[in-house]
Amino acid sequence: MTESRAARTPLSPTSRSTLTRYRDRAAADRGALDAVLDDGLICHLGVLLHGAPVVLPTTYGRDGDTLYLHGSTGAGNLRAALAEPVSVAVTHLDGIVYARSAMHFSMNYRSAVIHGRAVELTDREERLHGLRAVVEHAAPGSWDYVRPPTNKELAATMVLALDLTEASVKTRAAGPSDDPADLGSDVWAGVLPVRQVFEKPVPAADLASDIDLPEHVRARVSSASAPVRARS
Repeated sequence: MTESRAARTPLSPTSRSTLTRYRDRAAADRGALDAVLDDGLICHLGVLLHGAPVVLPTTYGRDGDTLYLHGSTGAGNLRAALAEPVSVAVTHLDGIVYARSAMHFSMNYRSAVIHGRAVELTDREERLHGLRAVVEHAAPGSWDYVRPPTNKELAATMVLALDLTEASVKTRAAGPSDDPADLGSDVWAGVLPVRQVFEKPVPAADLASDIDLPEHVRARVSSASAPVRARS
């Protein structure tokens, strides 16, 4: 992420990105979209493959208004992503909502769905920029630390760019919504928070004993209970 969220423009809803249920949970601020994407590590890419829908979990990166995806040039799924409009979803589960009645159980979450046409990047510098965004999103500080891609590796890798113009953000962060008639019951109600954490790094089995844990990894895991959150 290279820009301030405060400077972002509002989301522009379309027929595909406008919520039809629980519209009060929608966020119109583009900064809310940035936050959901920057907090995530995995997205789900929806494509049409041989006339049938396919949903693929994959890593991604963001820079400004562009989402970057990558994969093998031999992957039919990525080729399919170029043939038809795609949809990308990122979801965070923040809590299980326990209610007093079975029909009011719910979840607290943050989610984003992006619609659009993916574009294959062919310029070498643009492709490297996209790959850097993907690597830095998952492992900040790693791109300049490790060996850069070789020409052979680049030739075998497809990099896609997806504009973030058409997107929706939906969140829930509340307790149970029980019916008034159930409020007097003796059933426990509340929220069980959920979070993802980084644990102690495990060195590769073939790592030389004199190679220390790099600072950018140490910073990512400042403690064994450091939550997976966005980089500001």
